[in-house]
Amino acid sequence: MTLAMAVENEDETVRERRCIVSGEVLPDRALIRFVVSPDGQVTPDVAAKLPGRGIWVGATQEALATAIRKNLFAKAAKRNVEVAQDLVRRVEAQLLGRIQSDLGMARRSGQLLLGFDVVLRALQSEAPPALLIEAADGAADGKRKLFGAAHARGLKIQTVECLTSAELSVAVGRENVIHAALKSGRLQERLSLDAERLSGFRSVAMPPHERDV
Repeated sequence: MTLAMAVENEDETVRERRCIVSGEVLPDRALIRFVVSPDGQVTPDVAAKLPGRGIWVGATQEALATAIRKNLFAKAAKRNVEVAQDLVRRVEAQLLGRIQSDLGMARRSGQLLLGFDVVLRALQSEAPPALLIEAADGAADGKRKLFGAAHARGLKIQTVECLTSAELSVAVGRENVIHAALKSGRLQERLSLDAERLSGFRSVAMPPHERDV
């Protein structure tokens, strides 16, 4: 079976790759891409844009740790490689950086809603947001109220809870961000997928995709 294949999914093409740890063929959005530099360094490429043959690993800390422990990068590359001791941390940092960049872009473009009252009004509007973003260290009471507002209208809204308030605040240039929401669109789709990958590297779990709140 080939390492990559294209599958038609509604209006877009989903690329599938084989994880070197599990052997499963998965959508590339559920994986992390790595490349080996000319000097033999294993380099994370979460944006999947670096030149070279890609090596794909399931987007979890456990899968990456297994790939490192069993020397699977060298086997996949068919050459000696060097793996940095902080490779797991570097992957997490790249994913976080992408999410924070997209959040900043969403705010500048007017797609991001910030604050409990603003998000609550949006949930009650005729055009509710497609994604809720809740700080992992935020109080549970506010989250329950927003989830309840969505549930009362029968809304199925994706929810991200893998970033801290400090990380959200840095991304949008505002202090003490706990509640946010994002309108439907490509930024929302990319951010939710990156957040799902990031949750695999953190102890805070992301709620199921399209969670029924």
